[in-house]
Amino acid sequence: MNELKIFHYQNSEVRTIEQNGEPWFVLKDVCGILGIRNTADTYNRLDDDEKGVGQIDTLGGMQRVNIVNESGLYNVILRSDKPEAKPFRKWVTSEVLPTIRKHGAYMTPETLEAAIMNPDTMIRLCTALKNEQEKRKALETVNSALTVDNQIMRPKADYFDELVDRNLLTNFRETAKQLEIKEKNFIGFLLEKKYIYRDKRGKLLPYADKNNGLFEVKECFNEKTQWSGTQTLVTPKGRETFRLLYLNNQ
Repeated sequence: MNELKIFHYQNSEVRTIEQNGEPWFVLKDVCGILGIRNTADTYNRLDDDEKGVGQIDTLGGMQRVNIVNESGLYNVILRSDKPEAKPFRKWVTSEVLPTIRKHGAYMTPETLEAAIMNPDTMIRLCTALKNEQEKRKALETVNSALTVDNQIMRPKADYFDELVDRNLLTNFRETAKQLEIKEKNFIGFLLEKKYIYRDKRGKLLPYADKNNGLFEVKECFNEKTQWSGTQTLVTPKGRETFRLLYLNNQ
């Protein structure tokens, strides 16, 4: 039988049940709070992996109810135009889910009592806890790897910034200015000679087979505009190479 736990949101009840160690929410309760009248239509619009049918014990006996998992719950909340949707979502994420997952399993008083009385229940809960710990460990490993990658890339980014500050890496406009060539003509020359190309967004990028230290592609971020992307810069070797090529092409 599904284990029932009831949460109270203001003056309304939100019933939750556990299936396979995960919390599921009674859709009727959620729709009532969000002002959604057609519960059946809401249920039908959800993906199969977001909804299900559970059984709860009521005064009239066992009752089948439509239920949604965490993903389905968020989809239902997003479909509500009621102002209550936002505070309800915050309540779910800040109170309900942390309470359920506090011990790495769906832990209600009934669950604890069953664990004491039934060794099989204890094994199931321990397995759920073990799986939760393994998930956390995997996430910690990923985060650790990302931290290492960032530490590796940071010196490279600092190196590029220093070169730009020292005017050793220049953008196309500055390079054209130093070579005393119109920017439009300079870019057109590089495009014609297949040193660079425009991607789908119109960004100028170097061809890999003709780079050979002529360009550096730098990751950029503008704190004021929050814009981030890549920028192609010309190296000192590139400036001298293009100066000679451009002169010989005249």
